[in-house]
Amino acid sequence: MSDNQVELAKTPLSSKEIKAEASRLGFSACGVAPAEKVNETASAALCHWLSAGMQSGMNYMNNYLDKRLDPRLLMEGTQSIISVALNYYPSKFLKKDQYQFAWYAYGKDYHDVMKAKLNELLAFITTLTPLPLQSRTFCDTAPVLERYWAWRTGLGWIGKNTQLIIPHAGSCFFLGEIFLDRKLDFYDHPQPSRCGNCTRCLDACPTKALEAPLLLNSNRCLSYLTIEHRESIPLTEAQKMGNRIYGCDECQKACPWNRFAVPCQTPEFQPSEAFLEMKKEDWESLTEDQYRTLFKGSAVKRAKYGGLMRNIKKG
Repeated sequence: MSDNQVELAKTPLSSKEIKAEASRLGFSACGVAPAEKVNETASAALCHWLSAGMQSGMNYMNNYLDKRLDPRLLMEGTQSIISVALNYYPSKFLKKDQYQFAWYAYGKDYHDVMKAKLNELLAFITTLTPLPLQSRTFCDTAPVLERYWAWRTGLGWIGKNTQLIIPHAGSCFFLGEIFLDRKLDFYDHPQPSRCGNCTRCLDACPTKALEAPLLLNSNRCLSYLTIEHRESIPLTEAQKMGNRIYGCDECQKACPWNRFAVPCQTPEFQPSEAFLEMKKEDWESLTEDQYRTLFKGSAVKRAKYGGLMRNIKKG
């Protein structure tokens, strides 16, 4: 590397330009932070959560703990972390007397949409320097503590329901990250919690899976049980499902900050009319072929056909 290239490599990239491009691409928020170890509070909380078995059957959460707690081990040379949020609050809803799906699953699979947008943002970042960048993009696809880094980059705070809350916007957001081997010219600071004495999310949880502020027991969580869990749903929790057959949003619906939520504009996240018009009897007689057609390119396929039918039968 020439002396000129060395100097260029030392020149920080513009966080302002990166944020402007993120906004142009449709991201609702963008923040930046230096790459460093996760703080002691978050590290201790994660280790306690794992040791208490609150990850339930998500055994992958036990893997790569060192990388979860230090992003520089996930990508060697990482100096900066960019965190972005993309709104998914629906513009239309399933009728309340019909079976319910988590809002995030109304449209196409967020992994694909977020990855494409992250790659667009990264392509722009590469134009800010003549030198090659080492980078990686993530969206719920690697051992990255996404909500922690969204907090650390100043997007919002982690609420008592463990969701990231963006002030005057709410918590209905997908999160993604870009790791860079370059410094930026400005880094954001974390925001303090503004939950105050509110416990509406804890009170609203149907199964009391939110055992305390910031403490979610997956063994009792309807989102985990109806999506990730592969066996029969325990009777105690099944009796609390009500009309929910894929995920649960009760803690988000109860959060006062979500009164500021606005419908998302991302075309891929808009629910289809076929999905919105489904009635209980349609779901109960759903064939596997119909399931594949209805949920082509959807995150709902995470639960698989058998899992969805199990949820409908409450078992």
